[in-house]
Amino acid sequence: MFRAKQVRLIGPQGIFKPAILDDRALSLTTVAPKPGRPRPYDDGFQPDGTVIYKYRGTDPDHHNNRWVRNAMRANAPLIYFHATVPGKYLAAWPVHVIGDSPDCLEFRLDVDSLATGVSLDDRVSEPDLTRRYGLVTTRQRLHQQTFRQRVLRAYREHCAVCRLKHAELLDAAHIVADSDPDGEPVVSNGISLCKIHHAAFDRNLLGIQPDFRIVVPQRILSESDGPMLRHGLQEIHETRIELPRAAAQRPSREALTVRFEEFERANS
Repeated sequence: MFRAKQVRLIGPQGIFKPAILDDRALSLTTVAPKPGRPRPYDDGFQPDGTVIYKYRGTDPDHHNNRWVRNAMRANAPLIYFHATVPGKYLAAWPVHVIGDSPDCLEFRLDVDSLATGVSLDDRVSEPDLTRRYGLVTTRQRLHQQTFRQRVLRAYREHCAVCRLKHAELLDAAHIVADSDPDGEPVVSNGISLCKIHHAAFDRNLLGIQPDFRIVVPQRILSESDGPMLRHGLQEIHETRIELPRAAAQRPSREALTVRFEEFERANS
């Protein structure tokens, strides 16, 4: 609400200007791709931490593009909405337009991550270091949340092992770790797991073969403990994980092969 009027922050188009502003954008949105359909615009973070945001269409003088250009000229802050899955967004603000490239049909954005509530270490006190730390943190936050939302959506928001459906107890587990150069944050490198089975997977207390069959180490099968061990681990041995409906979103067999080899080494 502003001066007793409701002002929307986001609109149906990627570049949005509410009526309260004369000729300047308020927000920019990157849409989420749908299975089998690429993004209409190829926006994304660059190595220097800035964001490339594509023009609306191919006319640099389209009114949507003028709105963004006017925001740049006024050094006015914008809000950047990054869609994780259709209908869900993460917001970063303030965002400033720092470049305009009509030949490439794109703008360059600078994200001030400090305004998003990033918690900074006391050791990060110099302005340039602080800004770079904030940019990296925001990029990681966007990527991690995007990865989580897309993986959980692919698995219909339940654990692929035990079918638990409480989203607040689910994680998007990387098959190949995100710290690995091959550990890309894509759905085929992820599995929706409840927190217990995620921890077990990460610590090689359960493995998943390339044919999607679950293997529990013999030492765990031989243990005697309470119902959690019996139902949570021992009884899932030789069962199969539940898969996404879309074939393109199912776990990569190559990634599972690499990860299962690690599991075997840890339990040899």
